Amino acid sequence: MSEKYSLDIAGYKTELPILPLPNGLKICFFNLHGDVELTEHCGKELSKFLTDADIILTAESKGLQLSHVIARELGHKYYTVCRKSKKLYMQDGLEAKVKSITTGNEQTLYLSKHDADLLKDKKVAIVDDVISTGGSLLGLEKIVEMAGGIIYKKAFVLAEGAAADRKDVIYLAKIPLINA
Repeated sequence: MSEKYSLDIAGYKTELPILPLPNGLKICFFNLHGDVELTEHCGKELSKFLTDADIILTAESKGLQLSHVIARELGHKYYTVCRKSKKLYMQDGLEAKVKSITTGNEQTLYLSKHDADLLKDKKVAIVDDVISTGGSLLGLEKIVEMAGGIIYKKAFVLAEGAAADRKDVIYLAKIPLINA
């Protein structure tokens, strides 16, 4: 039987599997993919903190459905998505390098010109599932700045480890990093 971490996310009780990373740490693995009820709950709860944001920016992939729910709750027509691979329609867009705890490797985030134009001069809420080291967030912040947007709020479902001590982010619950 695998280890589990019990968690209350703003009134939604769940159990997260504890999984090892190659660097020797273990994480409480949080997955919104396919979980409609959890995604709806988290999106609705986070949207309460983002009512005055002009637009949402996220990174694929776990932030996609979360941002969709938040944008719907806020009455936004669009939300913007940084992709992790450059698509044909993104040739004239923006890009920024990031390093995430879950991948361990450097990645590049890509934003289409259409989405970059949606950020210009707007109060941007950066949204994602989990903040840990802040590597992905730095890349998203760089993209907002390059697009001429205003970094307004940074919201996550979960803050992992020391990220829970940050004063510049909003989150619904915290999870530990576990030494193996």
